[in-house]
Amino acid sequence: MTMTEQKSMNHFVQMADARPALQGGVILSAQAISHGYGKLPVLQDISLEIHKGEWLGIIGPNGSGKSTLLSILSRAEQPTSGEVQLYDRPLGAYKRKELSRLMAVLQQETIPPLHYSVREVVEMGRFPYQSWWGTENEDSGPFIDHIMERLQLEQLADRRIDRLSGGQRQRVALAKLMAQSPSIILLDEPTTYLDIHYQMQFMDIIRNWQQECGLTVVSVLHDLNLAALYCDRIAVLNEGIIHGQGSAEEMITRECFEQVFHVHAEIVDHPKVNRPQVLLCPEELYKAD
Repeated sequence: MTMTEQKSMNHFVQMADARPALQGGVILSAQAISHGYGKLPVLQDISLEIHKGEWLGIIGPNGSGKSTLLSILSRAEQPTSGEVQLYDRPLGAYKRKELSRLMAVLQQETIPPLHYSVREVVEMGRFPYQSWWGTENEDSGPFIDHIMERLQLEQLADRRIDRLSGGQRQRVALAKLMAQSPSIILLDEPTTYLDIHYQMQFMDIIRNWQQECGLTVVSVLHDLNLAALYCDRIAVLNEGIIHGQGSAEEMITRECFEQVFHVHAEIVDHPKVNRPQVLLCPEELYKAD
């Protein structure tokens, strides 16, 4: 590791060390959260605890409330009842920049095709640390350089965002997130528009970031095999309630798939890692059996 890389990594670690003290290791919690739109209930009495340094995956069928829950955890929406706490403080008690230093969010639609360059967008991640004049106490240039290199964006630094592919824009959005130096990130279906190569690359970058800096990750995922491979713990949502939460081995089961997703599936062990993987089978083959 070069001196510049070491300083940049120290920047991540120092930011993590500067977070408020934790009690019981819980960094983010949802307490009896309920929410709805008009008379339509979406979430009912949801309680979750997310621990420092873990990766929690949220899975479930379409319309089960996954994205709504993530919006409430990020303060983008307010619950009808219940409370979200971050570092044992109500989420609503944080000022905007204060919250942005602790939490970063990546939505399904990453970043719009703006007329900014790649580097300009990545530098926007430093907003929570800037003064009214847009300056910082320390030069963040080397830190941004390291992020750009790590995500293989150096050759795209001056290219406009609207000239990038979807996969490239997703990497830029992730780089902006890294520049924000949060202690927790919320990801809403981050691999939806990516091909297999970029899906794995994206998930590997998040995993390495998590392991190096004690990052806490909460992600909504549709790909259940990716959830099983990367997440430390999985929460299954169904019809606005938590069907169950636990390890991949506890949640990725035939019973869960039949009860929650209403499909038949075979669960096998991954040949390289001790994680379950899902094999789907056409309905007619099950009927034939």
